[in-house]
Amino acid sequence: MSTIDPSRQRRILAILVVSAVLIWIDSTVLGIALERLADPVDGLGATPGQLQWAVGIYSLLFATALFLAGALGDRYGHRTVLMTGLLVFGAASAWAAWATDPVGLILARATMGLGGALIMPTSMAIIGWTFPPERRAGAIAIWSSSAGVGVAVGPVLGGLLIDHFWWGSVFTINLPIVAFGLIGAAVVLPNPRSPQRRRLDPLGLSLSTLGLLGLSYGLIEGGHQGGWDRWQVWASIAAGLVLLAGFLFSEWREHEPSFDPRLFGNRRFAAGNFSLAAVFLTLTGQSFYLAFYLQGARGMSALHAGLMSLPSAVGVIVGAPLGARLAARLGVAKVSGPAILALALCFAANLLYDVNTSLIVIGIIGGLAGLAIGMTVAPTTAAVMATLPMDRIGAGSAVSNALRQVGSVLGVAVLGTVVSSTYQHRIAPSLTGLPNSDAIGTSAEATRHAAALLHRPDLVQTANDTFVHAMHVAAGVAAGFVLTGAVVLALAFRTARPSQSAVADGAEPERAGIG
Repeated sequence: MSTIDPSRQRRILAILVVSAVLIWIDSTVLGIALERLADPVDGLGATPGQLQWAVGIYSLLFATALFLAGALGDRYGHRTVLMTGLLVFGAASAWAAWATDPVGLILARATMGLGGALIMPTSMAIIGWTFPPERRAGAIAIWSSSAGVGVAVGPVLGGLLIDHFWWGSVFTINLPIVAFGLIGAAVVLPNPRSPQRRRLDPLGLSLSTLGLLGLSYGLIEGGHQGGWDRWQVWASIAAGLVLLAGFLFSEWREHEPSFDPRLFGNRRFAAGNFSLAAVFLTLTGQSFYLAFYLQGARGMSALHAGLMSLPSAVGVIVGAPLGARLAARLGVAKVSGPAILALALCFAANLLYDVNTSLIVIGIIGGLAGLAIGMTVAPTTAAVMATLPMDRIGAGSAVSNALRQVGSVLGVAVLGTVVSSTYQHRIAPSLTGLPNSDAIGTSAEATRHAAALLHRPDLVQTANDTFVHAMHVAAGVAAGFVLTGAVVLALAFRTARPSQSAVADGAEPERAGIG
């Protein structure tokens, strides 16, 4: 039973919510700056591959450092690690805001991912140590609501800043939040540590990080000028896969692994996590190409593009509790299965978008997609965790969270590469005879910039139409990924009883792996 009085518990929860909002804001705010970053005059002139790295490297370091953060918290105290994460996040945000080239931005984003990984699991641990079981459910629910706040606020606030200041201003949002979090953590938070210290697992951290880096590099590089037939592309992909296989093998041999591959022997655990990874893969990839569609092809301001994200955010906020309640009554297969199928249809509806599609239609489809995501993630996560015995819940939650971040990394790498390679291949005939045609055809932003210098408005229209075509191809691939996830989930949980999903309705939310 917790000995901390309720008033202090509320203050502790407030500090943890602020820290989590920081992570969710930064996971969405960069998308609103991508179009500006690609501009060779007002931005950094970043290539599509560099922008993919700037987005994906955050999730990559976040995913691989999650296990390290938990072990460090057990050893040195969770408040200590959380405050370290805030300091790292704040310093990296300042670095990103004033980066002078794409490489600097990518390195800053990687450091921010490391800081975020130090914040997330330590926050959950502090909640577990602070709140008694009868109040823990409500605390986790409030803490989890930070995701909706961050997803809704990030793009809108970021768009407002970009429209009035320079692109790096989107990262200055983090600085006052970090300052508030650090002061609050020092004054209010306890510093619990576990009597049983987990190992740090430097081998697993190295193998997983290098493996994902190699795989991502190969996928992204394959979409650049030069194509997929270069040895660097396939060598990088092969090396990444070998390193990831080595990571799984090393974890399999450990008595208490950081990432336990034995959990995938449970069919429903494996299928549920595959489906969730597919959702996060397509969600992150779609966010990447929609940013260029709205601001580039359609010429919307950053603020207006940010406002277009609100229907999706509202959909997620409404869908999560609705899906949890329905799954408790009907079972996961009958709720999350149709919800993922609806998400696949929303991605397929992107095939109807062109430069003149009604924004009302786009907003409605975005809201439906957000509703489907909320009705998928909450009950599926709860059901996945409910398949495990109590002594394996912590390990299962760590695996599930890591796989979502890996899905986000691969979403940017795969769908971003589909857009880039399709655009470059299709635009090439229209650039024949132009000076430096290879550089002009790197991206739609580069083509539009060259068209302005050459006084070729027809080339702008060609660039827009070509990008929309590339986006359609990526949307079709995304719909295929999500549809596969829907089938896998429905087959794995088709005989599940509603009682197996009851945890999704709040009975034991700490088992749901929230966060």
